[in-house]
Amino acid sequence: MNTSLMGVIDATTFHKSLKDLILHRTIAALPFGGRYRLIDFVLSSMVNSGITSVGVFPKYNYRSLMDHLGSGRNWDLNRKRDGLFFFPAPMFDALYKQIGAFDHFAYHINYFKRSKQEYVIVANCYSVFNMDFNDVLDRHIENKCDITELTKYGNSLEVYLLKRELLIELLETKDITGYTCLKDVMNDSNNRYAICSYEYDDYFVMIDSVELYYHTSLQLLDSFTWKKLFRKDQPIYTKVKDEPPTYYGKGAVVENSMIANGCIIEGHVENSIISRAVKISKGTVIKNCIIMQKTQIGENCYLDSVISDKDVKIEDGIELVPLRPNKPIVVKKGVVQGALMNQ
Repeated sequence: MNTSLMGVIDATTFHKSLKDLILHRTIAALPFGGRYRLIDFVLSSMVNSGITSVGVFPKYNYRSLMDHLGSGRNWDLNRKRDGLFFFPAPMFDALYKQIGAFDHFAYHINYFKRSKQEYVIVANCYSVFNMDFNDVLDRHIENKCDITELTKYGNSLEVYLLKRELLIELLETKDITGYTCLKDVMNDSNNRYAICSYEYDDYFVMIDSVELYYHTSLQLLDSFTWKKLFRKDQPIYTKVKDEPPTYYGKGAVVENSMIANGCIIEGHVENSIISRAVKISKGTVIKNCIIMQKTQIGENCYLDSVISDKDVKIEDGIELVPLRPNKPIVVKKGVVQGALMNQ
């Protein structure tokens, strides 16, 4: 247990290049790896670092995120003291004003003032990684830094460590300084703080486009990447769902793929990630695809380089192949892809 460090997850970001996948959810709740959400990686890293107090600050479309996190029980954060805290943006501000992260944090400033931890990790919600923040804290204290910024190859990872009291000061003076987030502080060459950099040399990907989401997802099929992220000593936690094992029909073929629980696989699946409760019917071939929860794919279909969001229905005989290489097709949540649409 780390009694000197608390966690803050900034879930206010909206990447326009991901809009087809986050129209109905915050980016923090974007499914990843068949059974995880993007927020699972930063949240698990915090928990594995001994952090017992984590505040999540979403801005909009956060119903699925609330459902996923629940009480925090799956991350051992349903505690009598500290635990998981969920702080939505004020509804009026979220709808009618362009508010920055500091505005959002300041609205809930009592959370920071009542906390007992001396230091705080402020992290984005859309990065795929697995790390121990205690190493960053040790370096921060040793070098007598005011703010430590995580970097990779010199580029910011949008993860910061600073004293809780300094964060409170930044929130209380934001209208004077004009700072809207910690990135603004980093970019101000005239700031009066001792800024340090912590170069992180392990696996870290910031998901900010459909193409990067697609390629990073399929990297999980590589054993080297898998072992970097899913470590026995630092597990990635997620919401547990009790579902039956996947059923593989006679003649089903699965090659180099990840298949979650509760699926019915009767066709051919290759180099793909299949989420929970997906049905792939006879005669259908799925290659290089990401198929999200409860998608139903009919018979004799052919899908290559497709991202199918949740609750999609693809009728019999449909062929989906992108016109341009490395540009996956996105089928939006709840869409029925039928023969008429295919023409």
